[in-house]
Amino acid sequence: MQNRGPSNWKMRFVVQLIVLLYLPVAALAGPADRSISPTNIFAPVSTPAHSILGLSLFVLAVTAAIFVIVFSLLVYCVARFGKRADDDGREPPQVYGSTQVELAWTVIPILIVVVLFMATARVIASIQKAARPANAIQVIAIGHQFWWEYRYPGLKVVTANELHVPVSDPAHPTPTFITLLSADTDHSFWVPRLAGKTDLIPNHPNTMWIDPQQTGLYLGQCAQYCGTQHAKMLLRVYVQSREEFNRWIEEQSQVAHANPPVSEGQRIFKATACINCHGVTGTVADGSFGPDLTHLMSRETIASGAAPNTPKNLRLWIQNPDAIKPGSKMPAMGLSDQELDAVTAYLATLR
Repeated sequence: MQNRGPSNWKMRFVVQLIVLLYLPVAALAGPADRSISPTNIFAPVSTPAHSILGLSLFVLAVTAAIFVIVFSLLVYCVARFGKRADDDGREPPQVYGSTQVELAWTVIPILIVVVLFMATARVIASIQKAARPANAIQVIAIGHQFWWEYRYPGLKVVTANELHVPVSDPAHPTPTFITLLSADTDHSFWVPRLAGKTDLIPNHPNTMWIDPQQTGLYLGQCAQYCGTQHAKMLLRVYVQSREEFNRWIEEQSQVAHANPPVSEGQRIFKATACINCHGVTGTVADGSFGPDLTHLMSRETIASGAAPNTPKNLRLWIQNPDAIKPGSKMPAMGLSDQELDAVTAYLATLR
């Protein structure tokens, strides 16, 4: 049998330890281009997300130091007091009742926990107690099974699934304060690069705020299991320049205009159960159970981000919602092919 000397296993152990310690460092380094992932928690662009990242790195540093110290002591004990060839097998002398040791392993962990608690409480307080400036954008986000409703009460705009906010210039901060409500069960609003998770609880309004400092698309999703389609309850936040945001608000404030070439599709739409769930401003459709469709085609996706918003996908969604989002609460309308084409053509004009 091959004799493995102590130097061999020690060398293998050192190599494995180096690899183990390198992995989290490599993960923290992340890709060179931070714009690669819209959900990269290590690339915050909003003050709350920056605070959370700083706290996370602090906690990681403390726990990493504990790991290194404990693991180093363990390695030392294994190497120093391991069984030797001349070991007579007797139990070594035992030490009991060392006041110094007992104080050390009681006081030090308590101090560590207190430090972590104080650091966490400080970050939570700084985020939750932020003052709301007069120019802040106010949004009401309502979680439904399984989509998001967004209302801008001061701007008289209602949309779904895609949240638009202005960029917040550090010289002229324009934060967005979001009131979180639930229409049915527990949900959780989480866009990693903008802020931490905040739950939406029925009959218990919560609030959060973001001040994104870079334009772009930021993704997230419901982070609280809320039913069969929880994984497809996606979040899309569009951060725009102030000019683009104002233009979007102006467009979204307009009512839907009837288009003569698609009047037949409009008639069929108003004559079916669609109007019981969906609203189209300026028409008899005033449902609020499903997403508002007034400016449906101004959105890039349908089914809460599950599919691109194209006429083909829209027709498939109307015909058979389960084909895009199995278990959807939207019932199939049972329309003929001609009626489906007409309704799709009508909805495709709602911009």
